[in-house]
Amino acid sequence: MRYKVLLAIIICFFLSEVKAQDPIFTQSSFILETINPGFSGFEDNGRTHLGLLHRTQWPRLGLRVNTHYAFWNKSIENSQSSAFGFGFSALRQVESISKYSLNQLNANYAHRVNLNGGWFFRPAIEVGVGYKTFNFQNLTLGDQININTETINPTSVDPLVSNNDNLYFLDISSGLVLEKEEFNGITYWFGVSVKHLNRPNISFVEGDNVPLNIFYSVHGNFRFPVLNDYHLMLSANFMKQGEFNRLDIGTLFHVNQFLFGITAATNPAKNSDNSHILTSINSFIGLEYTDFRFGVSYDFNTSQIGRTDGVYELSITYLSRCRSCNTDRGRKR
Repeated sequence: MRYKVLLAIIICFFLSEVKAQDPIFTQSSFILETINPGFSGFEDNGRTHLGLLHRTQWPRLGLRVNTHYAFWNKSIENSQSSAFGFGFSALRQVESISKYSLNQLNANYAHRVNLNGGWFFRPAIEVGVGYKTFNFQNLTLGDQININTETINPTSVDPLVSNNDNLYFLDISSGLVLEKEEFNGITYWFGVSVKHLNRPNISFVEGDNVPLNIFYSVHGNFRFPVLNDYHLMLSANFMKQGEFNRLDIGTLFHVNQFLFGITAATNPAKNSDNSHILTSINSFIGLEYTDFRFGVSYDFNTSQIGRTDGVYELSITYLSRCRSCNTDRGRKR
């Protein structure tokens, strides 16, 4: 009973003071739709790109968080001077201890402008609708507990119970990508995204206002051939939301149909004296089979948070063949 009271107090504090952070995927360097709507239709030439991504974080601590992401997008060629891409994505996140869940559906559009010198500019916008819940009916609040009779009343006068209808929110994001077309097997691009431009209210209590912090991301990628038939990809992604920031620096080695990658996740700001600059080392193994790519990643924790059993991610993506190309080129990422 004491545990339930304590949990209720913690949740009430959470609802009134904490401003949530976005889920960040280890494999975002390969599934770029998770960080920037400008990658909708990025593969060009009428190709369709879709996939599923599952993430399990800290299963051993009892603080397990499961996150699922699905996306679909397609490129449309307008003319030789421009094209566009559009798509949809869905996100679901569930926290095991609090039973908090977030569900969101997004639609996005990216326009491609052909610049001089083989450069492409891709501005994009994304509009989403989110739904969140904390399963309030399962909470036991303080005024429901009668210590004298050792009973629990079925009702509560706490306004949290009767005034928690603020479950839906509108979310608007934007992004852009500047890409250099392939030359001698070398490609590179730079991207910027800004999520939650409208600062949606994520408070559960009607009448309260807890605006979601804007999420900023600046990212880049450089891909080049090595040993004739293989490729090496270098990537970086800086993210900031509220007082928190993160910088991922990684590399991916592509050998025939196999992929091997490693990424260092860092915390440049070190928000407290106990913070670590290097927070985890993230490994990735992938396999390409026909039009599909399968990926598995594992994050090795390097901080003193304790034994968490790390973070697991599983992914599968599909990229349709390029029917309008002279040769059926491979993926750009």
